[in-house]
Amino acid sequence: MALPQPVPPSWKDLGKSSNDLLSKDFPIQGTALEVKTKTPSGVVFKVAGNRDTKAAINGDIETKYTDKAHGLTFTQAWTTANVLRTQVEIENQIAKGLKLDLATALLPEKGQKSALLNATYKQPGLHTRAFLDVFKGPTFTADTVIGRDGFLVGAEASYNVTEGRITRYSGAVGFSAPEYAVALHGLGNLSTFAASYYHRVSPDVEAGAKAVYDTKSTTGGVNLEVGAKAYLDSAAFVKAKINNAGILALGYTQALRPGVKASFGLALDTQKLNEAAPTGPAHKVGASFVFEA
Repeated sequence: MALPQPVPPSWKDLGKSSNDLLSKDFPIQGTALEVKTKTPSGVVFKVAGNRDTKAAINGDIETKYTDKAHGLTFTQAWTTANVLRTQVEIENQIAKGLKLDLATALLPEKGQKSALLNATYKQPGLHTRAFLDVFKGPTFTADTVIGRDGFLVGAEASYNVTEGRITRYSGAVGFSAPEYAVALHGLGNLSTFAASYYHRVSPDVEAGAKAVYDTKSTTGGVNLEVGAKAYLDSAAFVKAKINNAGILALGYTQALRPGVKASFGLALDTQKLNEAAPTGPAHKVGASFVFEA
């Protein structure tokens, strides 16, 4: 008797294990702070701010309400750039596995607005999504991932309704197992190719790599990045990665107590180590603090 197929990842999550390993927990673009609280009625408040390397401060305040009984989620956010974002999500109400959401953004002082209508349908062996950008184009984008016995095949395409033509298409194949995963993407109308690999070497060590080849790049060659993550104990881990340009990044994350997490990052250009300090133009440092109650 065949086992039921799990729901495959979405198109954007193909290769997610490798991408997360190589991109997350490296706070090297400045200092970030996030504070999240939740009321007894289920309303979540989140305040986030970031001071980048140019001393510019950006932030936002977000309110999120979830009604699990009716599959409804409402999110409202206001940023320091005076952008108002609203998102309404409805899941498993019209049909099992179907999620609808409308995401809007408004910049009053410039009169700019956007609205993205999304539909996601998930079933064993199938994960498909469709997006309609109401004010841009309008443009219709759809992607689908089919999975069976760990093998994954996905594709994405965008169609400009006004011009009546396909403006973008991509494809991907991959394989996912509990301890390792591989993925190969053909992006940007098959002009850029990316291969990623992730391996959980042991319960305490993870490794990954990603290679990208852009056929339209004037410099040519393949961009390669490799990294690893090691758990020091149940509350702390370190990460390291390096690319073929010689940029070495290090990250350290420590859970100080339940709901409190601190991360520190350092990036060094190994070809310019003779510069006086790690705050020079060739190097970056940063930190991130998360408080959740």
